[in-house]
Amino acid sequence: MSIHSFHLAMVPRARAIGALLRPPAAPGLRRLEVLAGMRLGAPALSPQRMQVHRLAAFAEWDDEAALERFLIERPLGRRLDAGWHVRLQFLRRWGSVSEFSHLPEVAGRTDPDEPIVAVTLARMRLPELPRFIHWGRPVERQVRDHPETRLALAAVRPPRTVSTFSVWTSARAMTGMVFGGDAGDDDAARRHADAMRERDRRDFHHEFTTLRFRPLSEHGAWEGRSDYVPWGSASARAASY
Repeated sequence: MSIHSFHLAMVPRARAIGALLRPPAAPGLRRLEVLAGMRLGAPALSPQRMQVHRLAAFAEWDDEAALERFLIERPLGRRLDAGWHVRLQFLRRWGSVSEFSHLPEVAGRTDPDEPIVAVTLARMRLPELPRFIHWGRPVERQVRDHPETRLALAAVRPPRTVSTFSVWTSARAMTGMVFGGDAGDDDAARRHADAMRERDRRDFHHEFTTLRFRPLSEHGAWEGRSDYVPWGSASARAASY
Protein backbone atom coordinates (compact mmCIF):
# COMPACT_ATOMS: atom_id res chain seq x y z
CA MET A 1 0.00 0.00 0.00
CA SER A 2 1.38 3.43 -0.93
CA ILE A 3 2.08 5.95 1.81
CA HIS A 4 3.04 9.62 2.01
CA SER A 5 5.46 11.41 4.28
CA PHE A 6 6.27 14.97 5.27
CA HIS A 7 9.77 15.85 6.50
CA LEU A 8 11.45 18.80 8.22
CA ALA A 9 15.21 19.03 8.68
CA MET A 10 18.02 21.51 9.10
CA VAL A 11 20.31 21.14 6.06
CA PRO A 12 23.43 23.13 5.07
CA ARG A 13 22.47 25.80 2.56
CA ALA A 14 24.57 24.44 -0.30
CA ARG A 15 23.06 20.96 0.03
CA ALA A 16 19.57 22.39 0.44
CA ILE A 17 19.91 24.47 -2.73
CA GLY A 18 21.13 21.37 -4.59
CA ALA A 19 18.06 19.42 -3.46
CA LEU A 20 15.75 22.28 -4.45
CA LEU A 21 17.27 22.46 -7.92
CA ARG A 22 17.52 18.72 -8.51
CA PRO A 23 15.40 16.50 -6.21
CA PRO A 24 16.76 12.96 -6.06
CA ALA A 25 15.12 9.87 -7.51
CA ALA A 26 15.09 6.50 -5.76
CA PRO A 27 13.45 3.07 -6.13
CA GLY A 28 9.93 3.19 -4.76
CA LEU A 29 9.84 6.99 -4.63
CA ARG A 30 6.84 8.02 -6.73
CA ARG A 31 6.85 11.79 -6.22
CA LEU A 32 8.94 14.24 -4.21
CA GLU A 33 8.48 17.95 -3.55
CA VAL A 34 11.52 19.61 -1.93
CA LEU A 35 10.90 23.09 -0.53
CA ALA A 36 12.52 25.77 1.61
CA GLY A 37 10.88 26.60 4.91
CA MET A 38 8.84 29.78 5.21
CA ARG A 39 7.51 31.26 8.43
CA LEU A 40 3.73 31.61 8.36
CA GLY A 41 2.60 35.21 8.64
CA ALA A 42 6.12 36.71 8.29
CA PRO A 43 6.46 40.03 6.42
CA ALA A 44 6.79 39.58 2.67
CA LEU A 45 10.31 41.07 2.57
CA SER A 46 11.60 39.45 5.75
CA PRO A 47 14.51 36.92 5.89
CA GLN A 48 12.06 34.72 7.80
CA ARG A 49 9.90 34.45 4.70
CA MET A 50 12.25 31.96 3.00
CA GLN A 51 14.70 29.88 5.03
CA VAL A 52 16.64 27.64 2.67
CA HIS A 53 18.43 25.71 5.41
CA ARG A 54 15.09 24.68 6.96
CA LEU A 55 14.21 22.09 4.37
CA ALA A 56 10.75 20.58 3.92
CA ALA A 57 10.02 17.51 1.78
CA PHE A 58 6.68 15.96 0.84
CA ALA A 59 6.78 12.54 -0.79
CA GLU A 60 4.71 9.62 -2.03
CA TRP A 61 6.17 6.09 -1.77
CA ASP A 62 5.31 2.63 -3.07
CA ASP A 63 5.38 1.41 0.52
CA GLU A 64 7.03 2.02 3.86
CA ALA A 65 10.02 -0.14 2.95
CA ALA A 66 10.88 2.25 0.09
CA LEU A 67 10.83 5.18 2.52
CA GLU A 68 13.03 3.31 4.99
CA ARG A 69 15.60 2.51 2.27
CA PHE A 70 15.70 6.12 1.15
CA LEU A 71 16.32 7.37 4.70
CA ILE A 72 19.20 4.93 5.15
CA GLU A 73 20.84 4.82 1.71
CA ARG A 74 20.49 8.26 0.11
CA PRO A 75 22.43 11.39 1.16
CA LEU A 76 19.31 13.56 1.27
CA GLY A 77 17.47 10.75 3.04
CA ARG A 78 20.06 10.67 5.80
CA ARG A 79 19.74 14.43 6.22
CA LEU A 80 15.97 14.13 6.49
CA ASP A 81 16.27 11.20 8.87
CA ALA A 82 18.19 13.46 11.27
CA GLY A 83 15.16 15.75 11.48
CA TRP A 84 11.46 15.03 11.97
CA HIS A 85 8.87 13.38 9.79
CA VAL A 86 5.34 12.03 9.91
CA ARG A 87 4.06 9.08 7.85
CA LEU A 88 0.63 9.55 6.36
CA GLN A 89 -2.39 7.70 5.00
CA PHE A 90 -4.14 9.63 2.22
CA LEU A 91 -7.84 10.38 2.79
CA ARG A 92 -9.13 13.18 0.53
CA ARG A 93 -8.19 15.56 -2.27
CA TRP A 94 -9.66 18.92 -3.30
CA GLY A 95 -8.47 20.63 -6.46
CA SER A 96 -5.63 19.29 -8.55
CA VAL A 97 -1.90 19.58 -9.13
CA SER A 98 -0.71 17.41 -12.01
CA GLU A 99 1.83 15.45 -9.96
CA PHE A 100 -0.87 14.35 -7.49
CA SER A 101 -3.94 14.33 -9.74
CA HIS A 102 -3.91 10.52 -9.75
CA LEU A 103 -5.10 10.51 -6.13
CA PRO A 104 -8.85 9.93 -5.81
CA GLU A 105 -11.07 12.65 -4.44
CA VAL A 106 -12.06 10.36 -1.56
CA ALA A 107 -9.99 7.40 -0.39
CA GLY A 108 -11.22 6.95 3.16
CA ARG A 109 -13.58 8.25 5.81
CA THR A 110 -12.50 10.77 8.43
CA ASP A 111 -13.50 10.58 12.07
CA PRO A 112 -14.28 14.21 13.03
CA ASP A 113 -12.49 13.72 16.37
CA GLU A 114 -9.26 12.19 15.02
CA PRO A 115 -6.06 14.21 14.47
CA ILE A 116 -5.56 15.22 10.88
CA VAL A 117 -2.74 16.49 8.68
CA ALA A 118 -3.39 18.91 5.80
CA VAL A 119 -1.00 19.66 2.94
CA THR A 120 -1.66 22.29 0.28
CA LEU A 121 0.38 22.58 -2.90
CA ALA A 122 0.10 25.40 -5.43
CA ARG A 123 1.76 26.46 -8.69
CA MET A 124 1.51 30.25 -8.66
CA ARG A 125 0.56 32.72 -11.36
CA LEU A 126 3.47 35.11 -10.83
CA PRO A 127 1.51 38.30 -11.77
CA GLU A 128 -0.97 37.38 -9.01
CA LEU A 129 1.70 37.12 -6.30
CA PRO A 130 0.96 40.53 -4.68
CA ARG A 131 -2.75 39.62 -4.40
CA PHE A 132 -1.86 36.19 -3.04
CA ILE A 133 0.35 37.70 -0.33
CA HIS A 134 -2.27 40.30 0.58
CA TRP A 135 -5.06 37.76 1.01
CA GLY A 136 -2.91 34.89 2.20
CA ARG A 137 -0.96 36.39 5.09
CA PRO A 138 -4.01 36.91 7.38
CA VAL A 139 -5.01 33.28 6.77
CA GLU A 140 -1.44 32.15 7.49
CA ARG A 141 -1.55 33.90 10.87
CA GLN A 142 -4.99 32.45 11.57
CA VAL A 143 -3.74 28.90 10.97
CA ARG A 144 -0.47 29.48 12.84
CA ASP A 145 -2.20 30.88 15.92
CA HIS A 146 -5.25 28.61 15.98
CA PRO A 147 -5.57 26.86 19.38
CA GLU A 148 -6.21 23.49 17.69
CA THR A 149 -3.10 23.62 15.47
CA ARG A 150 -0.16 21.57 16.75
CA LEU A 151 2.23 22.53 13.94
CA ALA A 152 1.72 24.87 11.00
CA LEU A 153 4.22 26.11 8.45
CA ALA A 154 4.65 27.13 4.84
CA ALA A 155 7.35 26.26 2.31
CA VAL A 156 8.33 27.50 -1.13
CA ARG A 157 10.34 26.50 -4.16
CA PRO A 158 10.94 29.49 -6.42
CA PRO A 159 9.64 30.66 -8.69
CA ARG A 160 6.11 29.17 -8.58
CA THR A 161 5.62 26.47 -5.96
CA VAL A 162 4.10 27.23 -2.54
CA SER A 163 2.97 24.70 0.05
CA THR A 164 1.49 24.66 3.54
CA PHE A 165 1.54 21.90 6.13
CA SER A 166 -0.49 21.70 9.33
CA VAL A 167 -1.20 19.18 12.08
CA TRP A 168 -4.59 19.56 13.76
CA THR A 169 -5.97 18.09 16.95
CA SER A 170 -9.10 17.06 15.04
CA ALA A 171 -10.70 17.13 11.61
CA ARG A 172 -13.59 19.07 13.13
CA ALA A 173 -11.28 21.90 14.22
CA MET A 174 -9.68 22.11 10.80
CA THR A 175 -12.95 22.23 8.87
CA GLY A 176 -14.29 24.83 11.30
CA MET A 177 -11.37 27.10 10.39
CA VAL A 178 -11.63 26.42 6.65
CA PHE A 179 -15.36 27.11 6.36
CA GLY A 180 -15.56 29.97 8.83
CA GLY A 181 -17.30 28.03 11.57
CA ASP A 182 -14.90 28.88 14.40
CA ALA A 183 -16.39 30.12 17.63
CA GLY A 184 -15.15 33.36 19.13
CA ASP A 185 -13.50 36.00 16.92
CA ASP A 186 -15.89 36.48 13.99
CA ASP A 187 -13.32 38.45 11.97
CA ALA A 188 -10.73 35.68 12.32
CA ALA A 189 -13.31 33.05 11.43
CA ARG A 190 -14.09 34.78 8.13
CA ARG A 191 -10.50 35.14 6.89
CA HIS A 192 -10.18 31.81 5.17
CA ALA A 193 -13.63 32.00 3.57
CA ASP A 194 -12.92 35.54 2.32
CA ALA A 195 -9.62 34.45 0.78
CA MET A 196 -11.32 31.53 -0.96
CA ARG A 197 -13.93 33.85 -2.42
CA GLU A 198 -11.21 36.16 -3.73
CA ARG A 199 -9.43 33.17 -5.27
CA ASP A 200 -12.68 32.15 -6.97
CA ARG A 201 -13.07 35.67 -8.33
CA ARG A 202 -9.61 35.60 -9.95
CA ASP A 203 -7.38 32.61 -9.30
CA PHE A 204 -3.95 33.11 -7.77
CA HIS A 205 -2.72 29.77 -9.12
CA HIS A 206 -2.21 27.73 -12.25
CA GLU A 207 -2.84 24.63 -10.12
CA PHE A 208 -3.87 24.17 -6.50
CA THR A 209 -4.71 21.19 -4.32
CA THR A 210 -5.51 20.49 -0.69
CA LEU A 211 -4.73 16.97 0.56
CA ARG A 212 -5.98 15.50 3.82
CA PHE A 213 -4.17 12.69 5.62
CA ARG A 214 -4.45 10.49 8.69
CA PRO A 215 -1.13 10.48 10.61
CA LEU A 216 0.29 6.98 10.99
CA SER A 217 3.52 7.49 12.92
CA GLU A 218 5.84 10.30 13.99
CA HIS A 219 9.65 10.09 13.92
CA GLY A 220 12.53 12.25 15.17
CA ALA A 221 12.29 15.78 16.50
CA TRP A 222 11.84 19.31 15.17
CA GLU A 223 12.78 22.38 17.18
CA GLY A 224 13.20 20.22 20.27
CA ARG A 225 9.80 18.51 20.05
CA SER A 226 8.66 15.08 18.93
CA ASP A 227 5.02 15.17 19.99
CA TYR A 228 3.26 17.25 17.34
CA VAL A 229 0.66 14.58 16.58
CA PRO A 230 -1.86 14.24 19.45
CA TRP A 231 -1.81 10.47 19.78
CA GLY A 232 -4.00 10.48 22.90
CA SER A 233 -7.31 9.99 21.09
CA ALA A 234 -8.70 6.50 20.54
CA SER A 235 -8.87 7.04 16.79
CA ALA A 236 -5.24 8.16 16.67
CA ARG A 237 -4.07 5.14 18.63
CA ALA A 238 -6.00 2.84 16.33
CA ALA A 239 -4.42 4.42 13.23
CA SER A 240 -0.82 4.46 14.49
CA TYR A 241 1.62 1.56 14.43
